[in-house]
Amino acid sequence: MLEPKQMSRAVIVGHKSIFEETVDALHKANLFQIEDFNEDESGLRIGRPFENVDEVSKKLIKIRSIASLLGVKDVVSKKQDKKSVLSALDDTLNKLDAELDVKAEQKSKLEAELKEIDSLKKELIPFANISLDFDLYHGYEHLSVFSGYVKEDVGAAVSRITSSYEIFYDAKESTMVLFVTKDKAAEVADLLAGFAFRELRIPNISGMPSESLSRITSKESGLLKQVEAIDAEIESLKDKYAEFILASNEVLSIEAQKSETPLKVATSDSTFIIDGWVPEEDYAELERIVKAATNGRAFVSKQEMTKKDQKIVPIEYNNSKMTAPFQEIMDLYARPTYKELDPTALLFISFPLFYGMILGDIGYALILLAMAIGIKKAISSDAIKPLMNILIYCQISTLIFGVLYGEFLGFPLASLHTEHGVTEGLIKGFETVNLLASPVGDEMITFPVHRTHLVMTMIIATALVGFIHINIGYLLGFINENRKHGISAAIFEKGSWFVIEIGLILAILGYAAVLPSVTTILGVVVFLIGLVMLLKGEGIKGPIELPSLLSNSLSYTRIIAVGLSSIYIASTVNLIAFEMIWEPGTPIGGTTIFAIIVFLLGHGLNTALSIIAPGLHSLRLQYVEFFGKFYEGGGRKYDPFGYIRKYTEE
Repeated sequence: MLEPKQMSRAVIVGHKSIFEETVDALHKANLFQIEDFNEDESGLRIGRPFENVDEVSKKLIKIRSIASLLGVKDVVSKKQDKKSVLSALDDTLNKLDAELDVKAEQKSKLEAELKEIDSLKKELIPFANISLDFDLYHGYEHLSVFSGYVKEDVGAAVSRITSSYEIFYDAKESTMVLFVTKDKAAEVADLLAGFAFRELRIPNISGMPSESLSRITSKESGLLKQVEAIDAEIESLKDKYAEFILASNEVLSIEAQKSETPLKVATSDSTFIIDGWVPEEDYAELERIVKAATNGRAFVSKQEMTKKDQKIVPIEYNNSKMTAPFQEIMDLYARPTYKELDPTALLFISFPLFYGMILGDIGYALILLAMAIGIKKAISSDAIKPLMNILIYCQISTLIFGVLYGEFLGFPLASLHTEHGVTEGLIKGFETVNLLASPVGDEMITFPVHRTHLVMTMIIATALVGFIHINIGYLLGFINENRKHGISAAIFEKGSWFVIEIGLILAILGYAAVLPSVTTILGVVVFLIGLVMLLKGEGIKGPIELPSLLSNSLSYTRIIAVGLSSIYIASTVNLIAFEMIWEPGTPIGGTTIFAIIVFLLGHGLNTALSIIAPGLHSLRLQYVEFFGKFYEGGGRKYDPFGYIRKYTEE
């Protein structure tokens, strides 16, 4: 459980006449990862794709192009028989392609026409309020026409240059059309420059602008309706052929994958050699499958794993169904290497534990638990399901700590009596029980644990949890080092930390008079021995990292810090809703509704934060403080040759 699956390197050798049968069998088995062959001086060369690769590739490109055009996405559908899909593939594909071509061409023409209309509209709009036929804008021998934007009516200014002019001005659009005699055109042009004149292109069209604009707007509306009709027809094609497209894409993808396999394989004139990896537990099954598919004419042999192989061996997790969702968190960081321990099962414990310790509220746990279960049932995605399982585990932990803390949406469930007064609980008659006096902060440990009145105790407790967690990391690091580099390296690199910690503890207990004073000297001696061991194991880097032992432990106090922030947000929402806006027991009115809205919105926001903040901080404690003590990662994902069918079956 704490180790990846053991892998075997296997080589499959056979005559080329059984190459396709072998590849087909391996693909169906989906348990053998093929290693790419690199040509060398052995005389072997990379194989050529099977003969059907071109035909399959063309069809695959066509079906994917159609899927993209129609917007076909993954849907839940009944699996289709592979042979039925293949027999109908050519006819259906050609028919669908032809139909889509017609629709696409029609739509393309309409869209091109709409684009032209849009351009013409942009030209027409500035002239819409000028009652002058476009035929009158040109064709004059002795007149010049100025049409464009000006910042104000220039009629008065033009009249000072010439009385032979006519002007049309639309103040709304700042559009002007000015006719002057050509002999005054230069002077008028200079004048217009002073009014920020910007020339407009005169539309190449006849008729009154407003009428033209109305006419093309009407035409545009008709074209849009035609485009909508074509879109509806395309949408109906999508509904009709979606299952066929998904099934065909799957069948063709599988065929393409198999056809291109020789590009990874070493071949000679008459033989093929397939090199790859298989989980040790499946090696016998691999032999059986290859033998059955080739009537014993292909041979499988196990290769001895070398040190070089250990660096490239693909990694497959070996976790139970319950802990497997946390592999997603591992993959976000890195897969373990072959000689490393896989901490997925430990994450299954520590991640929800820290999440629950941070949030610890019955109300939020029930809300998020219901949400996670609902999403898991509504969405069948393989990517979403493990994340929802992790969220469910976290909310179970939150529920347990919610009972321990006695909190519900920021309300304490039990009343707490202190020297400063009574903090009323949500459940009448339910009182906190004093258990024992805390050794720090002059605080009383109670049940339920009242976090806001046990801050110092909780800080010490969470730092202690961190100390234990970190030391589990050192222990795992000791095992990893022993597996990688031997017991000596493990003792000096990781064991030295235990010696240092023991020395520090003895020295502190002796100094604090908990143990005899001589213990202090003994602790210092043990600490120095550990320091020398650390120097030998990790060099100067080890002592430099020594202060991190304290800072890493203190980092776990974020468990109480983030938890308190959530409590105070919830308490503030409750205070605003039920004390500042509406007091329970007073008549119900508008303030009641406003208080309910504030309550729902406030707790809705805090619910969202309750996913993000505890999740991120719990993740940080794993990645930074815990993994840093033992984990390197960097393993290659095991990716067997094959395909998990979703839409078809053999």
